[in-house]
Formats: sequence, structure tokens, C-alpha cells
Amino acid sequence: MSLSRKLIFGAALTSLLLGGCTSKVTERSQYSGFLPNYNNMQQVTTTSGETAMRWVSPAWNANAYDTVVFNTLELYPAPKPDERVNRQTLDELQRYMTTQAKSTLSNKYRVVSTRQAAPAGAKVLLMRAAITGVSASNEGMKWYEVIPVAAVIGGVSAASGHRDQDTELFIEAELIDAQTNQTVVRVVRKLFGKILDNASQPITANDFKEAINKLNTDLSTFVR
Repeated sequence: MSLSRKLIFGAALTSLLLGGCTSKVTERSQYSGFLPNYNNMQQVTTTSGETAMRWVSPAWNANAYDTVVFNTLELYPAPKPDERVNRQTLDELQRYMTTQAKSTLSNKYRVVSTRQAAPAGAKVLLMRAAITGVSASNEGMKWYEVIPVAAVIGGVSAASGHRDQDTELFIEAELIDAQTNQTVVRVVRKLFGKILDNASQPITANDFKEAINKLNTDLSTFVR
């Protein structure tokens, strides 16, 4: 094998070992247990061009309801803030996402905080939703790094925390028909926020606002 072919082969092998690709959807190992089950989830492309895992009952009809019971987005499991994702960030994400979801749903439905607040005779849909994780991971290696020297340097940078990082926000939600108590929609979605400079940079709520707005655009289209 010639030297040039050896270099190309070494570069390709190194990129596979050090690079990796960030999955666009939540992996099964990352499911939190917030939903009763995750059966028959299928990967879908949303109207905003993002990717999600979703199951929709054949009986689903967005126009069959006039009221949605939704109080607040939960934090599940119990959050454990750290120096990168502090409690203030989690609280801000919870408030912002709750406000945005209620605003989006109210364009079509009456939104109430409890089942008891729904008027008599209302056709009620229950919504459960939670933030199940916030994280940052090293970006995959870019094409211009796939040469032996740069690949090695890139690997060292990743190990030492100097690599750009993707921010990720994990969401799980379900819609339940209040009359039958049957789930009609389940969704698991990973939102990608701003890219951070390194592993020391704190994650903030502002990093995800653009992605959250896309999520609500998709919600609006889905219930239209």
C-alpha cells in the first residue's frame, strides 16, 4: 500500500474513531420513563424540518376537542443542577416552554390548568409534558479535520474539553383523551440549541429559545 493510501486510510479510520455523529433523535437508552410506554414510536420529520419520535393513535382527531388541560411542563426525573446547568436555567426553560405551549394551544383550544376547571360538557384533551434532560456533547469531526495530524489534534481537543459542543434539550409528551383515558399521541423529541465554544461554557435557557419556537410551530401545525 502506498504512503498516500495509508494516510487516507488512517485519516478515515481516525475520523470514525474520534468523530462520530450526533443522533437527531433521542436514543432508546435516553428515554426517561416519563411516558407509560414507548411502543411503536416512529421517526418523523416535522413541518419545521426537525426530527422526532412519535406515535399517533388511528383515532386521533385534533378537531374532536375544545379544551386542553395543561398546567406546567414538568422536570423529570427530579433535576440535579450542576455548574453547567444550574437551577435558574432549568426554571427559566420550564417557564418559557410552559408559556409558549399554552399560547400555542390557546389559538385553537380553551386551555385550563385542571380537569375541574373544564366547563361541563367540554371535550377534553389532557396534555402531559416534561423536560427530561439538558446536555452538551462534542460535535462530530468536520471534513477538513480528517487528515492524520489534524485528526489527532482534534481528538486531543475533544478529550480536553476545547471542542465545540452541541447543546441538547430532551422533551417527552403525551396527549390523553379525557373521556376514554386513552393516550392518543406520544412524542419524544431532542431539541438542538446554540453551539457552545467548549465544555466549560454554561448552558442557558436562551441557547434553546429558537429551537423551542420551532417546537411550538410544529405543535400548532399538528393540532390545526
